[in-house]
Amino acid sequence: MTTRLLVTGAGGALGRHVRHGLKGCAKVLRLSDIAALAPAEDGEEVVRCDLADRQAVGDLTRDCDTILHLGAISVEADFDGLLQANILGTYNLYEAARKAGVRRIIFASTNHVTGFHRIGETLDHTSPRRPDSLYGVSKCFGEDLARLHFDKYGMETACLRIGSCFPEPKDRRMLSTWLSPRDFLSLVRSLLEAPAIGYLVLYGASANRDAWWSNAHADFLGWQPMDSSEPFRQAIERREHGPVEVSKYQGGRLATVKTQTGD
Repeated sequence: MTTRLLVTGAGGALGRHVRHGLKGCAKVLRLSDIAALAPAEDGEEVVRCDLADRQAVGDLTRDCDTILHLGAISVEADFDGLLQANILGTYNLYEAARKAGVRRIIFASTNHVTGFHRIGETLDHTSPRRPDSLYGVSKCFGEDLARLHFDKYGMETACLRIGSCFPEPKDRRMLSTWLSPRDFLSLVRSLLEAPAIGYLVLYGASANRDAWWSNAHADFLGWQPMDSSEPFRQAIERREHGPVEVSKYQGGRLATVKTQTGD
């Protein structure tokens, strides 16, 4: 069992699912965010930290053996904001993790690193990255940083290209990209429990009918999503009366809209 699991971004939507859904996966959950968190419960430690603060991140990673790195700006934003949170913050985390002897990181990447591939293509871990936004570019940096730290230092990373993780899909695009919170948690558990993962890139999506992504190379994890977007299809298609797709690209709005918006 993991001794101390650090969760960055624990105050965000995914972080809140993790706080309650991963109890028992580690002896101690160390929860961190730039914003204030609720007080620690049994088996928890709460540490407020700005990932752009290198010294604070060094203290944050001490005595941790595994990290779930969710801390980031998760939508399109101005470059300066992404630079601090997603690029500098991720660099600080990886360097601190290396010095602390962390053995494994689960890095919350995004499907937007390949968002300029067209709908109809089936992608896997070998597909070229085609980021659809500065946000996607910032996550490409994190994936490359993870690769470097595995090749040079042997620190394992699973780069999890998360689809659209919400309680239910919101639109037609999400009928393909939806990842239920339950499936997200079970995927994280499988990555925590696997004896070895090396440097692994995989997509996070539930068992949706119109899948865009393949994780066949990661079958060794034994992960099987339990949910599907199909129960929501009829309501979504009844609600949406426009074109079947808002974009010809898998990234949806981020591949077409030049303003600083994201999903």
